[in-house]
Amino acid sequence: MYRTHTCGELNEAHIGQKVQLAGWVQKVRDKGFVVWIDLRDRYGLTQLVFDQDRSPAELLEKAREAGREFVLQVGGEVIERASKNPKIPTGNIEVLVTEFTVLNPSLTPPFTIEDTTDGGEELRMKYRYLDIRRSPVKNNLIFRSRVTMEVRNYLAAKGFIEVETPYLIKSTPEGARDFVVPSRMNAGEFYALPQSPQTFKQLLMVGGMDKYFQIVKCFRDEDLRADRQPEFTQIDCEMAFVEQEDILSTFEGLTLHLLERIHGIRLEEIPRMTYDEALKRYGSDKPDIRFGMEFGELNPVAQNRDFKIFNEAEMVVGLAVPGGNQYSRKEIDALTDWVRRPQVGAKGMVYVRCNDDGSFKSSVDKFYSQEDLSLWAAETGAEKGDLILVLSGDVDKVRTQLSMLRMELAQRLGLRKPGEFAPLWVVDFPLLEKDEETGRYHAMHHPFTAPKPGQIELLDTDPEAVRANAYDLVLNGNEIGGGSIRIHDRTTQEIMFRHLGFSPEEARQQFGFLMDAFQYGAPPHGGIAFGLDRLVAILGGQESIRDFIAFPKNNSGRDVMIDAPAPIDSTQLDELQLRLKK
Repeated sequence: MYRTHTCGELNEAHIGQKVQLAGWVQKVRDKGFVVWIDLRDRYGLTQLVFDQDRSPAELLEKAREAGREFVLQVGGEVIERASKNPKIPTGNIEVLVTEFTVLNPSLTPPFTIEDTTDGGEELRMKYRYLDIRRSPVKNNLIFRSRVTMEVRNYLAAKGFIEVETPYLIKSTPEGARDFVVPSRMNAGEFYALPQSPQTFKQLLMVGGMDKYFQIVKCFRDEDLRADRQPEFTQIDCEMAFVEQEDILSTFEGLTLHLLERIHGIRLEEIPRMTYDEALKRYGSDKPDIRFGMEFGELNPVAQNRDFKIFNEAEMVVGLAVPGGNQYSRKEIDALTDWVRRPQVGAKGMVYVRCNDDGSFKSSVDKFYSQEDLSLWAAETGAEKGDLILVLSGDVDKVRTQLSMLRMELAQRLGLRKPGEFAPLWVVDFPLLEKDEETGRYHAMHHPFTAPKPGQIELLDTDPEAVRANAYDLVLNGNEIGGGSIRIHDRTTQEIMFRHLGFSPEEARQQFGFLMDAFQYGAPPHGGIAFGLDRLVAILGGQESIRDFIAFPKNNSGRDVMIDAPAPIDSTQLDELQLRLKK
């Protein structure tokens, strides 16, 4: 065998034992009369020693020739280490080497394989197989595996079965662009890679598989950012003969199970908040509730004065920054510039200092009295020593702008602590949202989401008032899961398609297979899908998913390691009957 032990398990109990190890050279230290090599594998690091008094001369020379990232197999005796290293589990011992084999030499790596490396992100992605050897990336992948196993164990214990669904499917409109795959055997026709297994899991419910889950790759051809990848992984789940409360209870249990097993955090329950309440209090349908700074709507106490900007605004809204009165004017001006950035889009910002003596000092003092400003403080929950920041404009835009400012302030104030976890259910979403350019309605979740019981008739009279039987799970300001109770009868689904602008022919062409299935005894059903990449990243105390994916793509959707996507040759194009535009 190549090894009797790993490089992370030897300790004082092994002293005197003969062992074999295999791994990569982390570092070579040559003192002339003695050579030390740090040997590393996935499990840890062990110091090897070659001593001129105890090791043959040829062995000492071989050790000196070993370079960084050489792959070695060694044999020897575990001995007590003279200079102990309490920072590593193997720090009290070393191996006096008697057998030494270079299994494979290595070129000098393009960056240092250390926890803190000198390699930039693009370089590390090009040599991702080397980057994975570094502890931060390695530990992230091990952490992901641990979370995934806990998910599987929990769902299996609850009676769920894992069923695989196809990757080559039919293109259906789900909001983002599909990746398409040409079919050689069916010239001129294309598969699509699934954005989610939505219709298949509903068909599994029709098939009687009443508790399904799948940890599955999904694909969306959309613009990327730190928390998006063109291919991502979902924990996809569906249950039959359930109502919304059954889904929330089951997957609240999964979330609490993960927090306890992964971090030792015990929570009794996950709070709930309606969509409308989340927007009113935080300006976001995925609020981070680890900290306060809730919104105060100021229209009644800020309008109908002589300040034209507020009088003409659809909404005036503010928040209190704890301890913010200590900010200098320069710091406040910098925050004003921050909200004016194109990414935020505010035109300006008003501030009010809440002084320690109970008085107020504002950038709009000449329009508002001390009594007026005290009402602003009451609405925003501001106390002495705080700073009130106020934005105004259209309701949807100004809420989004203030929400972005709230998150930026929390980051600067250290309120978004990675080791704290605050899950939240957001419920009662609108069923439909209107595209202002086309005037058409789109499903806020997807076309198969059921309206709240008793609200289907409102689709004809007041479609924007209809609430969806849908729910999102939010963790630390990130949506980590979302789902709904599904439409399970053909008549209701046809009504939904009609309000989404599908003609009967279009609905039949896109979803005829599902409509047909509903005629054969489809049970009431619903489900949820978690974004595994994002869930793992947040549980791991990070926002970006990239370092929790073994081989991620860059912001252009490219795999710089294998150089994909790439052109295909003319023979393949001819077989697929495709021609590229010049």
